[in-house]
Amino acid sequence: MHNTYILKQVSLLFLVLFSVFSCNKTETLDVIPDQNPQPRLEQFGFNFNDFNVLNDTIERGDTFGSIIEDQNIGDQQVYDIIEKVKDTFDVRTIRIGKAFTLLRSKDRYKKLQILVYQPDRGSYYVIDFRGEVSVSKIIRPIRVKQRTIAGVMDGSLSEALNKNGVDASLANKLTKVYAWSIDFFKLKKGDKFGITFTERYIDDTIYDGVDSLKAAFFEYKGKLIYAFPFAQNEVSGKLDYYDENGKALKNFFLKAPLKFVNITSRFAKNRFHPVQMIWKAHKGTDYAAPTGTPIMTTAAGVVEQTGYTAGNGNFVKVKHDKTYSTQYLHMSKILVRRGQRVTQGAIIGKVGSTGLATGPHVCYRFWKNGVQVDALRLKLPNSQPMDSKNLPRFMLQMKPLKWELDSVANL
Repeated sequence: MHNTYILKQVSLLFLVLFSVFSCNKTETLDVIPDQNPQPRLEQFGFNFNDFNVLNDTIERGDTFGSIIEDQNIGDQQVYDIIEKVKDTFDVRTIRIGKAFTLLRSKDRYKKLQILVYQPDRGSYYVIDFRGEVSVSKIIRPIRVKQRTIAGVMDGSLSEALNKNGVDASLANKLTKVYAWSIDFFKLKKGDKFGITFTERYIDDTIYDGVDSLKAAFFEYKGKLIYAFPFAQNEVSGKLDYYDENGKALKNFFLKAPLKFVNITSRFAKNRFHPVQMIWKAHKGTDYAAPTGTPIMTTAAGVVEQTGYTAGNGNFVKVKHDKTYSTQYLHMSKILVRRGQRVTQGAIIGKVGSTGLATGPHVCYRFWKNGVQVDALRLKLPNSQPMDSKNLPRFMLQMKPLKWELDSVANL
């Protein structure tokens, strides 16, 4: 009897303990949240958590057919799919290095559901294999944002832009705009600058480079030189650049026939010739550069002469209009022919040392009304002066841009 009582008491205690343990375990499961919830990853309008995802790039030998055939799609199915999508997506246009993404089922079969092909950063194709095969081209939204930077030079223009996180293409744009006004290699440490420009962003997040230059100034030889784009003809929309007073920055002539200016001999009425060893007039300006450096015509015109002489070596002469002509001597190679029309900045030859020359350079000669003159001392005309009727509209556009540049640069 006593043993039976003890056994009942032990059994009752065991049941109580089991009940408490069970309740505590249930409560614990209820109150502890999932410590590792799967974050939602969405791209191209799809939740990647719902798929087995494979990201890859087109390699040599890949074709659209071989890519989907590797996903256990038979030859006949591949042919039928290509026929269905060809009006929207030409499968022959896929290129090596371009990205694509495969979205497959998450079961053990990994059946292909979606293929996304990205021909560029601004668009992508979605080929949907679920049910009836369909294809669509998606253009990513592009947003243009304006930015103004300012600072002082402490190196090259490219270095200054890089410090401000600006795409290098803006440096090329600026050197072209200021080609007639500034030699960027002669900017001094401490010279001020300010630039307003726009940048493109895809989907608000992917940086897509510089869009356009809105305004700029550079301190050069103690003077601030501004540049503002303006279209005199609103119908054509063709932009030229002007300073704050509406004076065109672009001249009829470039400052020099080479991008990198290194003057070794100037126009002179009497100079000791280094080859002939005599005193004689030097009716040109010598620019030294390595052999093969491209030589540019300083203004648009028609090639009047090409050829070779013992003194000039290989040369090209360009007639620009009834008033002006230019000539380029000692070329290693001539790249134009007589009668050819050339634009300003066109490459017409390469630097050499043919003829009477001690080293590679181009001798740049300049004629005005048939007389050879010193191009460096000549006051040359602007290409497109501001029409007075357009000046009020220009001022209206320019003033807020100049105010922003000046305020950021604390001028």
